[in-house]
Amino acid sequence: MIAKATAAQESKPQGAVEFSREGDTLRLELAGSWTINAALPSLRSIEPKLQSTPPVRRLAFDTRRLSDWDSILLTSLLHLQEMCARLQIEIDQTGLPGGVQRLLALASAVPERAGVRRAEEDEPFLVRVGKLGLRAAAEIPVLLTFVGESAVAFAKLLRGRARFRRVEFFLLLQQCGAQALPIVSLISFLSGLILAFVGAAQLRQFGAEIYVANLVGLGMAREMGAMMTAVIMAGRTGAAFAAQLGTMTVNQEIEALRTTGLSPMEFLVMPRMLALALMIPLLTIYSDFIGMLGGGVVGVAAFDISLTQYYEQTRGALTLSDFWAGLIKGTVFGILVSLAGCLRGMQCGRDAAAVGQAATSAVVTAIVWIVVADAILTVLYDVLGI
Repeated sequence: MIAKATAAQESKPQGAVEFSREGDTLRLELAGSWTINAALPSLRSIEPKLQSTPPVRRLAFDTRRLSDWDSILLTSLLHLQEMCARLQIEIDQTGLPGGVQRLLALASAVPERAGVRRAEEDEPFLVRVGKLGLRAAAEIPVLLTFVGESAVAFAKLLRGRARFRRVEFFLLLQQCGAQALPIVSLISFLSGLILAFVGAAQLRQFGAEIYVANLVGLGMAREMGAMMTAVIMAGRTGAAFAAQLGTMTVNQEIEALRTTGLSPMEFLVMPRMLALALMIPLLTIYSDFIGMLGGGVVGVAAFDISLTQYYEQTRGALTLSDFWAGLIKGTVFGILVSLAGCLRGMQCGRDAAAVGQAATSAVVTAIVWIVVADAILTVLYDVLGI
């Protein structure tokens, strides 16, 4: 094994470097094969010789015994150039092969762009918090401007002067409504099922499993139906709106609309916002009943509650105001999701990566707004006694 390894090393082409000093000039004699598959010496060993006394002012080369070379020689010489530039030593390239000189000139002719190398900066925590606050403050005027432009577009719609494709609006209604039913059904059913299991685990201690119907009914009607529907639509439709508008921005379709005299807010944003704001409240009502159905399956199958008992208990626990409370939340959430999706799409940059960032930002923004709005409305309901 050792003999074979030694033979393999000996069969490799060899590269060598020798040093000679002539006054203030250090001469490097490169010999042998300087290729990527060769056994090469390290040029880092030259640094102590460059810093010797008396100081070296000039570096020259002798390549008469150089038999072969490729990009590895060029890479080594570039590192050597950086070292000499740091030590303020002049380099004489006349002894290098003509091809190497041309490649070195080409590599040096194009300077490195500023900001290409990622600077590793460990900023203090307060600095990061301050920058985050400044970015958030800068977003407020942009958001208010977008809301104002949206209000103007809706005002034109009410006056019958908004210009958009009616056919596209009905397609958007289908995408935001009917096509979202499968995922809304699945998530709502499982939410009701989980809510029933969690509640029944505690109610069983008091022999009050029948009240799982009250828990699921109130939870879905007032809170979970609207919340889960809004989160689903934020990830499904809000991100899709951001990606669509972002792609149009990248392809300069937005500018093309403005050139033809069409307002992107009227032609693109307003139909999407209107379709999503109309469909989420309807999906909220649908989600409420599917969640109650999921809770009913658990109550009937796992806790020996008859279907009639579960229905009567649910009907007695719920009032119309409970459904209205959830419906108002669903309407507010629908406006926020559509606003976040369209806003991030219109703010998209000019490259493909920006489209993905816009979609991600739309989902995150929508979910944050949903949670904040839900907390505000919940407190407001408690103050008003709803």
